[in-house]
Amino acid sequence: MNNYTKDDIIRIVKEQNVKFIRLQFTDIFGTLKNISITEKQLSRALDNQCMFDGSSIEGFVRIEESDMCLYPDLNSFAIIPWLDGEERVARLICDVYRPDGTPFDGDPRYVLKKVLKEAADMGYDGFNIGPEAEFFLFQTDKDGKPSNILYDKAGYFDLGPVDLGESVRRDMCKALEQMGFEIEASHHECADSQHEIDFKYGAALSTADNIMTFKLAVKSIAQQHNLHATFMPKPIYGIAGSGMHINMSLTKNGKNAFYDESDELGLSQDAYHFIAGILEHSRGMAAITNPLVNSYKRLVPGYEAPIYVAWSAHNRSPLIRIPSSRGAATRIELRNPDPSANPYLAVAVALAAGLDGIKRKLTPPAPVDCNIYDMSKAERKSLNILSLPRNLSEAIADMREDKLVCDTLGEHICDKYIKAKELEWIDYTTCVHDWEVDSYLIKY
Repeated sequence: MNNYTKDDIIRIVKEQNVKFIRLQFTDIFGTLKNISITEKQLSRALDNQCMFDGSSIEGFVRIEESDMCLYPDLNSFAIIPWLDGEERVARLICDVYRPDGTPFDGDPRYVLKKVLKEAADMGYDGFNIGPEAEFFLFQTDKDGKPSNILYDKAGYFDLGPVDLGESVRRDMCKALEQMGFEIEASHHECADSQHEIDFKYGAALSTADNIMTFKLAVKSIAQQHNLHATFMPKPIYGIAGSGMHINMSLTKNGKNAFYDESDELGLSQDAYHFIAGILEHSRGMAAITNPLVNSYKRLVPGYEAPIYVAWSAHNRSPLIRIPSSRGAATRIELRNPDPSANPYLAVAVALAAGLDGIKRKLTPPAPVDCNIYDMSKAERKSLNILSLPRNLSEAIADMREDKLVCDTLGEHICDKYIKAKELEWIDYTTCVHDWEVDSYLIKY
């Protein structure tokens, strides 16, 4: 991890001929925003003196309370390699503050920081996450606009020349490494034109930052190859959608708090309580972990996406899987999130749910080690296996009823998020879709 001072950043900007600095932040829906300044304004930015109009950002504030301040995280400073040239461009990830110097309660990064502090107050000195974000590469049209035309017909772990995205992923990996990422693997995923690049796990806040950087880098490098990269969960009917599995582990006194060598599965009581907490709040979290109308077209049987609220140490059909590694690598894998989620909010509600399980000493149900997709409805009912919400409307209703999730987000984000998602659902349900026209126009 970097440990930059203000003087370090000013020196690097001068030495590397950086002429522009992007001050980046994220809105409540996970969209990356930025204000660009010249190097002459850098000292002001590093002294937390750069302001912007918060009323122009969806889900932030009303026009009569619009002034917001950006407080750069010095350790997030990085030069953007795909904008390399004679005059270079760097970025700083920022927290959003009110003019009176208090954190803005609508800043997703602040929400995650609050839950991390709660974990620290409970004696945990770290919360590590490892995301696995999948994406599709599509061709662009003659005007360079995105299309839904697949770029290749390769499959799981295929290589060139069948995998046409091989060189694109290579350029993405190189750019990410230049920004400080440790890339562990990249490969073609199971669906046509679907890809995955895995980077090393790390502390939750910096890794959530990295997810935002990762998505920007992937889209930017794809554009340089005249392609369009999308993190839309289910862009094509009939093939697998894109997930963002999140691997999680708590540490206490520098050791993995989820590991217990004396346990049959190698899991500690904290791990079992954490699992139980996530299972209890999984439906209430769904509007955050799976935030789009389109998210629920991925969460259907037949494509390995988890739709049942259960856990296992041996198979991939439940919501939670425990990967086989133990010791320091013991972790819990939450499999339903998709890459359209705001990573700060998704990680915050997952951690809050797990901590709730620990505080209340919740006990998870028995693990389900057989394929849940093959079970009958009666068999699932006998084991009390619930399903995730079937659509965004159900997810919004479940979120409203989950006090822990609402309290974690805070009143500001919770209210604005729910209102926006209700409008999104209404817009979707009142829209006339191609399927309806194809099915009904001639027949009726």
